[in-house]
Amino acid sequence: MLFGTYMGVFWIFKFILLPVGTTVPFFATSYLILTMLVPFMGFFYTRMYRDKVCGGGIGFVHAWLFTMFLYMFASLLTTVAHYIYFQFIDNGYLLHYALNMMDAEKLAAPKELQANYDLLREALNEFLTQTPINITVNIMSSNVMWGAILAVPTALFAMKKRKPAETPEQPATNQ
Repeated sequence: MLFGTYMGVFWIFKFILLPVGTTVPFFATSYLILTMLVPFMGFFYTRMYRDKVCGGGIGFVHAWLFTMFLYMFASLLTTVAHYIYFQFIDNGYLLHYALNMMDAEKLAAPKELQANYDLLREALNEFLTQTPINITVNIMSSNVMWGAILAVPTALFAMKKRKPAETPEQPATNQ
């Protein structure tokens, strides 16, 4: 839970960069870079858990479960920030921004691809009708699902057999 809290605070900070990044490209780039760092942080926390708590060795299932819970707790904490943002601050800003960007891209796209933009626009318009709690639950579910997917390679890289404990030499017995 502690490492999940650290990850959740990181995700909240990263999420703040998303709406700000719609007006300042530096923050949009920072958001993308920090998003790509998430799996490495998960690995770092799993390895730290392995070394500090598990005595240097951890099996695949144990590492996988730890990483799953890491992402789940981070997602739960971030969900609170998402709900506050979508309920009290956003007022549809991010979705309207995405629709406007998509309309600009559609104008530059070849005619063959414009039907795909229309389908995507319909999906985003459907998303606009959702309540802030529905949006938040969708984001939380997505975070948990991606966490479950990322937990597999993280556990594979973090697992390590524990070295056998050194036993003191047995005194020689005379028979």
